[in-house]
Amino acid sequence: MTFELKTLHADALPRALEKAERYRLLNEPGEAESICLDVLAVDRDNQAALVTLLLAITDQFDVAHPSPGPDAHEVIARMRDPYARAYYTGIVYERRAKAQLHQHTPASGPRAYGALREAMLWFEKAEQLRPAGNDDALLRWNACARLLMNNPRLAPVIEERGEPLLLE
Repeated sequence: MTFELKTLHADALPRALEKAERYRLLNEPGEAESICLDVLAVDRDNQAALVTLLLAITDQFDVAHPSPGPDAHEVIARMRDPYARAYYTGIVYERRAKAQLHQHTPASGPRAYGALREAMLWFEKAEQLRPAGNDDALLRWNACARLLMNNPRLAPVIEERGEPLLLE
């Protein structure tokens, strides 16, 4: 079934974004995502809507059936600021790692380890681009480092190298 979606008025976008943030805080990321998509339908380059949309998407990484909305990396590609692109790429990897860690599936620890290390690399890139007085990337890097240091399940994949099999 298909419906023609209703279009928001341009002067209502700030209020809609406030509502999207409220839904995120109420742990309703699907609602926040929907609102952001409505805002972006009117103002395609609305950077605040892109950030809230990205966070709503990553809020759903730990959910069994996340919405089939846009991919997080597609949203990041639309961000104009190089710092924001690096910082939020780090956020994506960090949140994906935490979701993997909560799954308790075989090899979830090493996969989460790899994603956290990738997040830390992106936070280091963001650190180089950060505006004066903004240490958000350092805070996230430190949080990832503490998680790695304090969780024994988080370890890199250990490759076993044995003797090659000789076939006769």
